[in-house]
Amino acid sequence: MPLAQQIQHAAELIASARSVVAMTGAGISTPSGIPDFRSPDSGLWDQADPLEVASIFAFRHNPQRFYNWVRPLALSLLEARPNPAHYALAALEQEGKLKAIITQNIDNLHSKAGSKTVYELHGQLREVTCTRCFAVEDSAAAFAKFMRDGQAPRHTCGGVLKPNVILFGEPLPIRELVLAQEAIKGADLLLVAGSSLEVAPASDLPQLALENKARLIIINYQPTYLDAQANVVIRADVAEALPRIVELVKV
Repeated sequence: MPLAQQIQHAAELIASARSVVAMTGAGISTPSGIPDFRSPDSGLWDQADPLEVASIFAFRHNPQRFYNWVRPLALSLLEARPNPAHYALAALEQEGKLKAIITQNIDNLHSKAGSKTVYELHGQLREVTCTRCFAVEDSAAAFAKFMRDGQAPRHTCGGVLKPNVILFGEPLPIRELVLAQEAIKGADLLLVAGSSLEVAPASDLPQLALENKARLIIINYQPTYLDAQANVVIRADVAEALPRIVELVKV
């Protein structure tokens, strides 16, 4: 099916849906300049195995190594701005169609684009937590200092500040996960945008939608394990395809 027809079909499915939920991954933020660190093209795999430096065990034993590794990605995250795909989802929410966004991203771009109901399964960079006294504070000052001097940021008590993101070996935030599950169970259409659905347990969530007979739209360059069960699969840049879909829904 030509791309234009796929986009038209996706728009028709969304327009006829009662409750739409979106699930987003790294692919929705790569047009904003944020690399997918799992991709061999990002360069982060070349420096070190993320499983060795980005686990909670590794962070506790050598936080400086984690910060050294993550510094290029941190710079991209701090400088990134929402792209048309983020704004398209915000517009769909404003239209009353989109009930929630479930994201695997930590970049806060959905909120910056104006989306209100966002469940961040892998945490976020807005805050940091002290590993000694467990104080939680805004991350801006800590990251600004880190980008200047390259040293792992510390709290006034001397403890290392950990970004409020989920590292390997940590459980997903239970509140976010439960809310995401409830949102999906109440949806009659799930829109997967920019995710290859490879990282569990987030990758299992679409199964809940299918079990409840929800329709499924997938917009992603790479294949997913659910392509055969989707109503529409679009192999295109999500920052180009999603705005076109939403514009048709709004007509």
